[in-house]
Amino acid sequence: MYVELALWDTAGQEDYDRLRPLSYPDTDVILMCFSVDSPDSLENIPEKWTPEELAKMKQEPVKPQEGRAMAEKINAFAYLECSAKSKEGVREVFETATRAALQVKKKKKSKCVLL
Repeated sequence: MYVELALWDTAGQEDYDRLRPLSYPDTDVILMCFSVDSPDSLENIPEKWTPEELAKMKQEPVKPQEGRAMAEKINAFAYLECSAKSKEGVREVFETATRAALQVKKKKKSKCVLL
């Protein structure tokens, strides 16, 4: 089976708010990432990429259950943790994204999958 992945890293800064939506058309999967040492980056998920609001969080590391709760709140396909520093779990993120994209193609949904 042939799978083609085209990856786009869209910036989360406010300066790019108008440009970010230009990368969404024809998208099958969106990876919503945050830094565990920056609760503000978790809050960006509902503020920038989903219409829901999240209560203010304390400035302490994001707990796995908080990430899972956010994934459930936005109806994500999956919740995974990885480390860009140690590269732990990064492969699994892209493997899961690929599986999600393949499921979308099978179902021929008009919406992309959140991961």
